Order: sequence, then structure tokens, then C-alpha cells
Amino acid sequence: MQNIPDTEGEKRTENPEAEEAVESVAAPMDPTAQLQADLQASRAEAAEWQDRFLRKAAELENYRKRADKEKTESMALAKSSVLLEFLPIADDCERGLRILAENPGTTDNLKQYKEGVELLYKHVIDALGRAGVVAMQAEGKPFDPHLHEALSREESAEFEEGTVVRELRRGYLFKERLLRPAQVIVSVRPHPKESVSQ
Repeated sequence: MQNIPDTEGEKRTENPEAEEAVESVAAPMDPTAQLQADLQASRAEAAEWQDRFLRKAAELENYRKRADKEKTESMALAKSSVLLEFLPIADDCERGLRILAENPGTTDNLKQYKEGVELLYKHVIDALGRAGVVAMQAEGKPFDPHLHEALSREESAEFEEGTVVRELRRGYLFKERLLRPAQVIVSVRPHPKESVSQ
């Protein structure tokens, strides 16, 4: 047998069959060990695929939850924009009832007009309530910039500073979210009167 130098500087034999025979004699493979190694490799691959599956299933579930939440929020936003259109009707009814209460009339026409406005107002408020809209009570409560829109301040010895003295326009909540802030007047402490020195 003649050794021929390889291009990489190694020596190899001219007869490749002889090399294979030497390798098979040098490293006999046990079939049981081979099966065990294959089994371990298969188990590792199965565990990797199961992990991938569980991750993808969790991602899909998170996507579904996010999509449901976004759908619910967009529906609520669409409803709230429609409901906002009805609030001026309720405002006008309240204003009309306030004017009628301040100027009581004795004529039957005026009484019927007042009853009609009261009935209209009741229907509007009931319809808004069925849709999930609730009127907020602001007068006498502490000013909250998240719920109230302060239009002016008024000196008041009756109320603590930062309390809503008067509600100019009623605020509404839609499913526990602010639909429209209440427009209010907020109390401030009266300034002490300065004595004029002469």
C-alpha cells in the first residue's frame, strides 16, 4: 500500500475500501445505543415543537383578547358619539323647565306646555339611561378636573374652596367613562376686605 500526500498535508491510502474497513473495525456501533441516541434526539425535537406550539397558542390568545378589547372600545366610542348628539336636547329641556319654574303661569296652555316639556325630558333621560348614560351630580362636590370643566370662580363663604358652587351644564358618564364634563362654577375663599386708612 502506498501513501499519497493529500492537498492538506495529510496522508491517505490509495484504497478507499481499506479505509472504511479500518473505520468500521475501530468504531463498532451498538444498535441499542444508536436507538437511544435517536430517541433522545426525537424527544428533544418534540419538546422544542411543543414549546413553539404553546408560545404560538399564547400569542393567538393574547391577540384575540386584544382584538375583543379594541372592538368593544370602538363600539363604545361609536355609541358615545351618537349619544353626545342627544345631550343638547336634554339640556334644552332642563333649561325650559327651569324657565317655566321661575315664571309660573296660570294659563292652561302654559301648564300643558310645561307638562309636554317634562314628558319629553323624561323620555330623553330614560332613553339615555337605557343606553348606559348616567347624569353626574356636581353641585356641592369637590372640583375634579377629570369630570368638571370650570368656567369661572366665585367667592363663597358658604362652600369650601375648590367646591362646585353651581352647575351650568350637566355632565354625563357613559358606562363609567366620561361622556361630557359638567360645566361648573368653582368656589374660592372671599378676599378679606381691606380697611381703608385715613
